[in-house]
Amino acid sequence: MAVPVQGCHSINMGDLHFVEYEHDGVSLRGELALPSGAAGPCPGLLVMHDARGIGPLVRQRCLELAASGYVAFAPDMYGGGRRFENAREAGKLFGALQEKPEQLRARVLAGFDILKAQPQTDIRHLGALGFCFGGQCVLELARSGADVKAVVSLHGLLRAKIPAQPGVVRARALVITGRLDPYAPMADVETFQKEMTVAGVDWQLTVYGQGWHAFTDPEAADMSNVPGVKYDPLLARLSWDQTVSFIDAVVRSTAVS
Repeated sequence: MAVPVQGCHSINMGDLHFVEYEHDGVSLRGELALPSGAAGPCPGLLVMHDARGIGPLVRQRCLELAASGYVAFAPDMYGGGRRFENAREAGKLFGALQEKPEQLRARVLAGFDILKAQPQTDIRHLGALGFCFGGQCVLELARSGADVKAVVSLHGLLRAKIPAQPGVVRARALVITGRLDPYAPMADVETFQKEMTVAGVDWQLTVYGQGWHAFTDPEAADMSNVPGVKYDPLLARLSWDQTVSFIDAVVRSTAVS
């Protein structure tokens, strides 16, 4: 359960606001983008960061989503809103959450509680999307049975220490991955499909034949020393178009129950 910090506040950072909250004794600092001039409650989206923490890609996507009428909240999975130079530096905190899947799931749910608590959020229309580690996080949100309509994992980690159970998952799920991604190998993709099918989930899968890990992230172009990582501007565009179409159709549209 997310606990707002006593005397917590939002700090205007251009069109983004810091939101401080607490989970399991850890002080967290997420970032919130709000639609401007929208009448009434708006659909809400979690936008989950990669293994390095909240960075430029997540901020950009939050602002774009807010501009199209969503309340977009980027939760903090590590504490203090920390952003690491690379995944290796984040390894201790990232690894600790991987070793405690219940805590990882609970921290995602804490961010989800913050999104739902925003007065601008229409809690009947909620979704989530995430990149890399964030892709794993949104799948954990779905596996938890949270009241989320759609989740999208972009080159996310697919292994589940607590697999989805039949009748629990409420979300429609979209996974977009690369065939060459060493962090989500084809064996994991196959296992994921079986997991979702057995659990009765409405799932979709797109595999890019020449996609590596982090294909959506322009910063990956400067990570030639990290094996298996490669930015692809075409796949970034295609995957984002598919993500937005899926989210709009499932979360926003009243025609999809």
